Amino acid sequence: MYFKWGRFRVRIFPLLSITAIVLVSNLLWSFSGYTFCHREPSLCGCQKCLRDSDPWFNDIISEAPEPFLSQKHIPSEEDFLWWKNLQGARLQNLTLYNKTLERLFQTITPMADVGEPRPDHCRSCAVVGNSGNLRGSHYGPLIDFHDIVIRINRGRTKGYETDVGTKTTHHVMYPESSARLDNTTHLLFFPFKTHDFLWLMKDLNRGENGAPNLQKIANKDLILILHPAFMKYVHQVWLGKKGAYPSTGFLAVVLSLVMCDEVCSL
Repeated sequence: MYFKWGRFRVRIFPLLSITAIVLVSNLLWSFSGYTFCHREPSLCGCQKCLRDSDPWFNDIISEAPEPFLSQKHIPSEEDFLWWKNLQGARLQNLTLYNKTLERLFQTITPMADVGEPRPDHCRSCAVVGNSGNLRGSHYGPLIDFHDIVIRINRGRTKGYETDVGTKTTHHVMYPESSARLDNTTHLLFFPFKTHDFLWLMKDLNRGENGAPNLQKIANKDLILILHPAFMKYVHQVWLGKKGAYPSTGFLAVVLSLVMCDEVCSL
């Protein structure tokens, strides 16, 4: 089955039951009962690189700003003003935000480079949600086959390995959906308010300065923090400004399109 985004045809593989609402270029698609898979960027080593075959898709991905915060990539005032209203936090200000980031960058060295596509490599991604729709699917080996496996919020794997796999390279979360990660998993931190940064700093500083050495939320060397400009890009370009802001699941899918050459959303 095919759907069309602008001038771009996307094949939908009927692998499992999910419900996703995707609005692209002001066009609403409901992917109910399907897995959304497609191949992504130019000059990659995949069998087919989508950005080579369709200028529209290449253009929309090329518009994406740097997806992650770093000392070199801090938000503009315009991006901050958009971001601070996500949760109605009108008392936040750019000065406080920047000072908070400075303190955070003293604790971690955020990873900012997602890497460019290479003609000798096909970088594949699986984005796995936290619903129960994979139960009984036996897609665990298919998921684990991917180079990058992104799991969202509190999606469980223990006891469900046959259906959801065991591999997790990146885990999306924010404070209200937090779960402790192992020492090899990247934390994809999606902050929606300044307090979220304070929460992360407090957790990462556990066990410092003689305090009890408690398990931290993640390895501080494997933290990627989503940039407000990227959230704004997804909201405006992909969702056509529909809704207050993108869901974490939709942000994760669009992020995977930037990070990977081939993407399956399960």
